[in-house]
Amino acid sequence: MQRNSDHSGKEGRLPAMAPLANPYVPFQLECPPRYEPRTALVRGTLFPGLDLPFMGMVNKEEQPVTPLTELQCLNFGIQELALYLDTHSDDQEALDLYRNLQKMYKKGREVYEKEYGPLNHMSHLDGPYRWLDDPWPWEYAANREV
Repeated sequence: MQRNSDHSGKEGRLPAMAPLANPYVPFQLECPPRYEPRTALVRGTLFPGLDLPFMGMVNKEEQPVTPLTELQCLNFGIQELALYLDTHSDDQEALDLYRNLQKMYKKGREVYEKEYGPLNHMSHLDGPYRWLDDPWPWEYAANREV
């Protein structure tokens, strides 16, 4: 078989039984420092110790302050803490924060849905099925506060 010299030996083939990747995830200590929820959402992690930007590129954009972004920040914090608690279930401070964020999210979601409509098709609201009614939650311009 003749090789194409344009590829310079980069056929994209792996030897038999070659690993595709060797991932590394830093081990978290108990009670690690945390970002504020708004910063965590932008940085992609609640924990500064896990903030390892790809090729040094750091997202510094601020999210607009809206009821929807407040819920996104709370939801992100809840998900991050759930992952942390999977490996640090004895961290009472993190568990307390997790439960506090859940309560805040539930209350914020109820307020949001009364004002703007359901966040997803599983929202429990009285009355007709309104999921297809405009505006949808991700339509920022239609949902922003005036």
